[in-house]
Order: sequence, then C-alpha cells, then structure tokens
Amino acid sequence: MTQIQRTALVTGGSGFVGSHLIPRLLAQGWQVRAIARSDASRDTVEALGATAHKADLNDPQALERAMAGVDTVFHLAAHFKLWGPRRVFDAMNVEGTRHVVTAAARARVRRVVYVSAAAVVMGAPQDMTGAHEGLALHQMGFAPYAASKARAEAVLLAAKGVSTVAIRPPFIWGPDMPALDQMVETVKAGQFQWVDGGRQRLSTCHVDNLCHALILAADRGQGAYFVSDEQETTLKAFLARLLAARGVEARDRSVPFGVAWVMAGAMGVVWRALRLRGEPPITRQMLRLIGKDFTLDIGKARAELGYRAQITPEAGFAAMGKGVSRGVKASITAATAAMASKGRS
Repeated sequence: MTQIQRTALVTGGSGFVGSHLIPRLLAQGWQVRAIARSDASRDTVEALGATAHKADLNDPQALERAMAGVDTVFHLAAHFKLWGPRRVFDAMNVEGTRHVVTAAARARVRRVVYVSAAAVVMGAPQDMTGAHEGLALHQMGFAPYAASKARAEAVLLAAKGVSTVAIRPPFIWGPDMPALDQMVETVKAGQFQWVDGGRQRLSTCHVDNLCHALILAADRGQGAYFVSDEQETTLKAFLARLLAARGVEARDRSVPFGVAWVMAGAMGVVWRALRLRGEPPITRQMLRLIGKDFTLDIGKARAELGYRAQITPEAGFAAMGKGVSRGVKASITAATAAMASKGRS
C-alpha cells in the first residue's frame, strides 16, 4: 500500500527552531512549505529543502493561498524580545496567530501546531516547581513577550474550524542557538552576574526534543502541553556548560534577586523616559524567566502525545561544539543519527 505524502507549512522556518524542524519533517517524508517574508528568509528555507511561499503573518489572504492543500501548519514565527512596547508583540504574536488559524480554517487545514512558551503560566516572581497545564495563564505588564504568548495561545485554542495544539517549551537550546552569542559577549565584556548565585532549579528543552514534540502533536492530543528534556538542572550548571562549549567561563559574581529586580525596574523607567534604543542590560522579563525556580511536570505530554525526550542533555552538550563548527545541517544529521541508534523516531 502506498503511503500518502503529507504536506506541512512552517511559519518561522528560517529561525532557530524552524531550521531544525524543516529537515526533520523532510527526513520523515513530508513535503514542506515555509513562509518567507524576505529574500533572506526565502534563501534560508530553500537551502533547508522547503518550498518558500512569500507571505506575511498579517496578510490572511496570502497565508490562505500558501495553505492550500496543506495537512498541518507548524506555527513557529514569533517576536521574541525581552523588551519593547506591547503593540509590537501583539501585532506579531497575537494578531499573527489569529490570522494563521483563520486562514487555516478557510483553507481546510486539518491541524495547527503552535510553539507557545512555558512562561505563559508565570505570574509575579515566585518559585514554581512541577508546573502543569492546569495552571492559569498570566499576562504581566512587565513581561510583554510572555503575556503576548499567553494571549496568542488563548486565540489558538479558541479557534473554530481547525484542530489546534500548543506546545509549551521552557528554555530552548541547541548548537546554533542565537541567544548564546549575546551571552558570550556579555561574559567577555565582564558584565555578567549570576542572580542569587545561579541556584535556581529549571527545566530546559533541547531544540530537537521540541521538534519531536511538534511532530507528535501533528497527529495526537488537543490543547496545551509542557515538554522538556525530562532532567532538571540549575541555572548556573546549565549556563556554565553552554558557555564552556564556546570556551568561556563566567566569573563567580552574584547579585540578590531583589536588588536585580529594583535595578531592572529603574532601567526600564530610564529607557522609556529617554526613548533609548535597544534593550536595557537587564529587564524584569528576563529576571522572571530565569530568576526563580521553574520546573515542569510533563506527564500530560507523556500520556497523550507519547512524548519522551530524544536527546539527553549530555548528548546535546556533546554536540554543541560540533554544531558551531559544522553548521546547522550537520548538527541535525548527528542528532538524527543518535536517535536512530536508540530505535526512536
């Protein structure tokens, strides 16, 4: 019996997660289309093997045309910054998601799988261990990114005419993660300090584990799911290993959370009052993400999606240096080979 080839559309295909998801989909026999807003993003997704479709998240008609004949939309595109006006986050993350699900329903797409964020359940700063899907969503004014992802997830899960799933990863990492470049520069400039000594417990999610969950969600589950590497760590232990992959070591300097929170608030006032460009050196959004314990209970994803982490932290860190020197495709190939050797898809 001949297997029918399925077609996926990926938004955000030229980004960090998309550059790992597209080759994985192709390797599993999918036809892959990807939204491209610029010539650069078109070149990137085509180099990964996808067919580029010129469209913008705020152009519902173009999205609907790109979705014609598509089985599953993987919605990865997002405005991810730790600082900025709410309207910018809402335009991309909330309204963009609204347009994606509306277009998907009109194009008769079977399912939309969305990369949400574990931070959607983060409220006022406090330790959170074993966070689960029964927790309420929060929209804190100091956290425009997390708040917009919470609003976007609500839009997604309320959509009519199309099945939807939201995958909520915590700290996403991998060999070509863009955030590491900025972290390395901060450490080299002598501007890095641990918050509360870096003792915070946290859950993480390797990019290949996230991609595995996304593909599982194309056929299973309904609603929202937390996913992770299934191993807890501490902020200091985790970031120290990331930095070590680049041959960098952070100095053992620390600032209490309360002091950092006041400093971040003051910097925010100055940035807004003077309309300074760029992001402040420290923001309350950043502190809320990493400044307190935050671990996940992924029991729902295990039970309903059949999720199991495919890449261990040890394997992920072992590939970090290789990914930097060999590029994205080589690191994906290595990860796929590692998973195949374990007899998992």
